[in-house]
Amino acid sequence: MTDYPIALWSFNLSRAPASVAAFAAQIEEGMQRAAGEGAKLLMLPEYLVECCLAFKPEGLLPDQEMAFLADVGTDLLAILAPLPARYGVSLLAGSMPVQAPAGFTNTAVLLTADGREIRQDKLCLTPFEQDPEIWHLVPGADLKTFELDGLKMAILICLDVEMPALSSLLAKLDLDLLLVPSMTEKLSGYHRVFGCAKARAVELMCAVAVCGLVGTSKGTTQNDTNVSGAALYLPCEEEFGFTGVAAEVAATSGSNGEEPFLVVSVPLNELRDLKSGKAEVWPGAWTADHVSVSAA
Repeated sequence: MTDYPIALWSFNLSRAPASVAAFAAQIEEGMQRAAGEGAKLLMLPEYLVECCLAFKPEGLLPDQEMAFLADVGTDLLAILAPLPARYGVSLLAGSMPVQAPAGFTNTAVLLTADGREIRQDKLCLTPFEQDPEIWHLVPGADLKTFELDGLKMAILICLDVEMPALSSLLAKLDLDLLLVPSMTEKLSGYHRVFGCAKARAVELMCAVAVCGLVGTSKGTTQNDTNVSGAALYLPCEEEFGFTGVAAEVAATSGSNGEEPFLVVSVPLNELRDLKSGKAEVWPGAWTADHVSVSAA
């Protein structure tokens, strides 16, 4: 495979579905579009399932939302499960709360066209996610890599891509593509996530795809605004036009119905050639093991 086409959908939460089935039908529309444009993978954002607060039970308290959305997520995945095989497009169905022994995790779920389900928990939680009076999530502890369509991939959810310690772990693993579903309230959060995603492309000599939610869920109690865009970042090399930006849709609040949908191809062979020693200055999976820190 020389190029790997992917679709990035910055879903607008204002779609306000009336049921899980209606929400799944909206997602299927995106699957149809991705397939029609030749994509092999469709990625949706972090906390996509918050859209379903539009039909939450009356009187549901903020600290009960995770349990409700976890149940919704279970029902949603059952409906979505056949779609990847039907359309020949793997689906990263955003992230959702999942019941774990210690509490709820924020978990990205990838449904592959070859019938697998791959899950990745968020590893570094925001203060908001840890607030016991609101969502009160627990972090994951396992960073997975996986093969899909001949590419080696991993998923880092939103804040996780801002953590250099996780990038250091991934540097040894020879990734082709890093997937970053996100949810950011403000333009500042968008720039943190997308800026760090671009840095990871340089550090790991791989492609990094990122998209986030826009708009506002009808039933939200916590996230009055969501600002994001969609982008595929590559190493800053001459072969890719120097800037490291393969394609990018600018940030939007989605307040006027905007909903970025980007289809772009990962230049797989060129990435692997650069990684094999043809990059301008990339030192490989470099560590600072020989470096000590001292006060001058």
